[in-house]
Amino acid sequence: MLASVTSVEEALIALDAGVDMIDLKNPAKGALGALEHQLIKDIVLEINHRSTVSATIGDLVMDPSLIAKATKKMLETGVDIVKIGFFDPAHHMECLDALKPLSSKSKLVAVLFADEKPNFDLLPIIAKSGFYGAMLDTANKNNGHLLSYLNVNDLKAFVVRASALGLETGLAGSIQLSHIEDLCRAEPSYLGFRGALCEQNKRVLGLDPIKVLNIKKMLN
Repeated sequence: MLASVTSVEEALIALDAGVDMIDLKNPAKGALGALEHQLIKDIVLEINHRSTVSATIGDLVMDPSLIAKATKKMLETGVDIVKIGFFDPAHHMECLDALKPLSSKSKLVAVLFADEKPNFDLLPIIAKSGFYGAMLDTANKNNGHLLSYLNVNDLKAFVVRASALGLETGLAGSIQLSHIEDLCRAEPSYLGFRGALCEQNKRVLGLDPIKVLNIKKMLN
């Protein structure tokens, strides 16, 4: 289970619930909005290796130098994994090339978007570029959830193909309690949550510790 958090306090809620990956993200700034680097460093210090910590670099344009620079800076905060959104497909190959010097010695995860017609043929190139994993998410959080765009068979095909290439796999995108059973059938490495863990199921509100515990129990 991946739980996206926005503060030290929320990170400790996720830690207490025993989530597998504490994901540092600012949902007010987009699908993969980035937190300030100093806050990320504070959270990393507080967690102190008691859980895996990942972070997003922001909803950035696919400019190779920009993506590589943002990824390098995020790695310098001490997080275990950096998640990179692959939005506009025009420059995916160039961005993957630019990230090779970092992916060879760090854990990078490529995030593809179910509502932007993801190209699964990119998976072998992601793997050859040295990435640790690949995720499916949704870019627009106001127009439905992951299963609004891809059915369980599509998701299973993604997981099978990525896993065969040695990639860890994640599924996210406005996932709610009612989606968990279907998504587990795809057998990803983890499911990612934000809104379902929050007050009123709104991703920009604070984490509800009871919701975090309940979803963690469902996935045990």
